Amino acid sequence: MGKIAVVAIAKAKPGQEEALKEALTRLVAPSKDDTGCIAYDLHQDVADPAVFIFYERWESKDLLDQHLAQPHLTAFGEKAGELLDGPFDVRILDILS
Repeated sequence: MGKIAVVAIAKAKPGQEEALKEALTRLVAPSKDDTGCIAYDLHQDVADPAVFIFYERWESKDLLDQHLAQPHLTAFGEKAGELLDGPFDVRILDILS
């Protein structure tokens, strides 16, 4: 497996939309600095502002796994339950073109 893309979808608990947006936004800069990161972009659904989507590209699955163990992500994971309405829906994709 070579380069991969990741789509990760999160939904805020009612009333936690702004807090989740702030917490996710704080992940962007340090994640872009993680080894192997090609792109790391956060989006907000226009039709449902409680939904946030990361689109990421990584040099390899191993480097993605290293990213997931970084302190900025583990710290987010510790407070995610207060903000998220269920777990992230994560898709790891082979890049074909």
